[in-house]
Amino acid sequence: MPQDDFYTQMRAGLSALLRQWQALGQADADQLALILAETARVAKLGEPDATPDGATLAHWSQIQTGDMPLWAPRTAVFLLNQMPAKPTPQSNAEACAWAYCWLRNRSFDSLQAAHDGLPEHLKAPLQDALEAAWRDQQGLRLV
Repeated sequence: MPQDDFYTQMRAGLSALLRQWQALGQADADQLALILAETARVAKLGEPDATPDGATLAHWSQIQTGDMPLWAPRTAVFLLNQMPAKPTPQSNAEACAWAYCWLRNRSFDSLQAAHDGLPEHLKAPLQDALEAAWRDQQGLRLV
């Protein structure tokens, strides 16, 4: 998978992460936006300038260019990885975004360490995307 292809797909997949968080979250849109922002702050995944409302979260989940604060999809991955429902990416673009956020959320010494750190249910669905994200990160695009 060429790096440009990965990056384009990853950007397009960021909104899918937010859609999945909204679909699986057991609260209304305003509460889900609050949970996302507060978790970002507590887990040190980003520092939201302000807590978004449900309408903003809905808007971000529809943007096809991935033009949203990166803390939002990074935090969605953090939360999705912990859900008992064991959600998985629903498309290749979402898998690329998930892998990108996984690498941004934690520090890994190697691709194998990044793969081994994944929850068991994500190891197969993210294998190819994680390899592409690792190559992209090593190319310093993810800095």
